[in-house]
Amino acid sequence: MIELRALSLDIAKRRLLSDIDAVIGSGEFVAVLGPNGVGKTTLLRAIAGLHAPSGGTLTIGGVALSAMTPAARALRVAFVTSDDILFDALRVRDVVAIARFPYHRWWQWRERDDDELAVSRALAAVGIGELADRLFSTLSSGERQRVWIALGLAQETPVLLLDEPTSHLDLRVAHEILAVLRALARAGKTVVCAIHDVNDAAAYADRMALLGNGRLVAFDRPDLVLSSDVLESVYRIPMERVRSSEGSLRVFAAVR
Repeated sequence: MIELRALSLDIAKRRLLSDIDAVIGSGEFVAVLGPNGVGKTTLLRAIAGLHAPSGGTLTIGGVALSAMTPAARALRVAFVTSDDILFDALRVRDVVAIARFPYHRWWQWRERDDDELAVSRALAAVGIGELADRLFSTLSSGERQRVWIALGLAQETPVLLLDEPTSHLDLRVAHEILAVLRALARAGKTVVCAIHDVNDAAAYADRMALLGNGRLVAFDRPDLVLSSDVLESVYRIPMERVRSSEGSLRVFAAVR
């Protein structure tokens, strides 16, 4: 369980988010939404232990994040970022195998059987098993995106954080990845994912955390967060809410 109490985050001496209160349970898929620059990535980095809060508390499994060593955090939290880091000389499987470092002592540099199994499972889960021996530098941006997600899966942590994991993916693959994340949550993993597409988030997430105006505007089920008034206050554009004949909700920018 991830618990945030009165959490505040600053960037370059500027208050980005204030008084964030939220509890995210095991087996829950939470989508973090909001305009560019609102603090989605910073919030994920704080939960990953990569950005120190300016105030409040952040615990994972009842343990304060600030009290964990980097090695202990790496066994609890995996963070998949959209940063474009190149490993030109490495094969795809070797990039994903980096995720297994937390399970080794400093003198254990040889790959173990459970490492190979974890890497193979992760590559298969995101549909790139056939790329295992390709050089990372030869991949398209969408293929690289899936490698990063596989790296996060291979870390095999109870908490998985992802920053815009579908940003470089085509429509079909994006939905396949979101379905994988939802399945992981159903299996007991805590998944927190920053997503730009409101409707994609609504289709797959259990709850949506909507950030705006320096605070957590809403944190609830998609059908309760997808309010035209709430979304308009955050995105500052007229929004229209539509319910399909099957009962699902979608929102659209009301362009006139």
